[in-house]
Amino acid sequence: MAVRAQIKKYLLEASLLDPQCKMLGEKGMEYHTLIDIDSLLPHINDPKWAIIDCRFSLDNTERGWRDYQHSHIQGAVYAHLDEDLCAPIVSGVTGRHPLPPVEQLVERFSKWGIDRHVQVVAYDDWTPASGGIAARLWWSLRWLGHTTVAILDGGWAAWNSVGGPSRGGKESRKPRTFVPRIRPELLATSNDVDQWRKGSEFVIFDSRALDRFRGENETIDPVAGHIPGAKPAPYIENADLDGSFLPVEKLRERFQNLLGNMPADQAVFYCGSGVTAAHNLLALAHAGLGEARLYAGSWSEWITDSKRPISVGED
Repeated sequence: MAVRAQIKKYLLEASLLDPQCKMLGEKGMEYHTLIDIDSLLPHINDPKWAIIDCRFSLDNTERGWRDYQHSHIQGAVYAHLDEDLCAPIVSGVTGRHPLPPVEQLVERFSKWGIDRHVQVVAYDDWTPASGGIAARLWWSLRWLGHTTVAILDGGWAAWNSVGGPSRGGKESRKPRTFVPRIRPELLATSNDVDQWRKGSEFVIFDSRALDRFRGENETIDPVAGHIPGAKPAPYIENADLDGSFLPVEKLRERFQNLLGNMPADQAVFYCGSGVTAAHNLLALAHAGLGEARLYAGSWSEWITDSKRPISVGED
């Protein structure tokens, strides 16, 4: 009820103030992991806030774009996972969602009106854990040095459930100049993973469901199993029943149990194609335990080289 009341208040104020008014709801706060509806609502007309719609479906890659055109959070621009946040697939070389060149990301972020002064908020409608796709954008921005980026907790479903302002059509933002500051410590390559899995200085986590980790129910990639030495850490265990993130205390307990005495910066997370693994990285950071690395190529890249070993079962 409090959120609905705030929405009514916002709509009243928005009808009286210039849509570009910087004073509307401005509190000077920065958001680096998650943001709730109450905190986002006053800023949907703020030019210093960029809202990015990341809805995407693996089995129908244009569904997210169509859904965006039908209705989206007011002021949001659309980011297509395959076209905007990934490079083209090279058969037998890359995974299913290869990391794009830095120049491509810089061009996209500049087009979406992002520079160091802009707070970015991303959302999706991924189930069963909201943020599963948007987390790739969250990680990509942080990899290039932009830390004022957060995921809308609960995503599109939560926004709709409280009647948040939305509209259809295509939107754009005034371009800005995005200047990358690459953070190589957030990325792991296949060679890194192959070396680190054999020692004790790093720990490798598989973010997929347990049945895919064990090689029992692989319906996406042509080879089943997991990277030898990896430990299971399904990203869906970050989510509550409604798809929103667990409370920070529960997330902290989860990742403390997973990491043990290993610091976060010596942990590597992968999934099927380097997308939902970022959900684990986000949850880890939100829990206040630090930043781990993403193996962006993930399982679908690992299996392109028949010389790389695989394991099935529980190890």
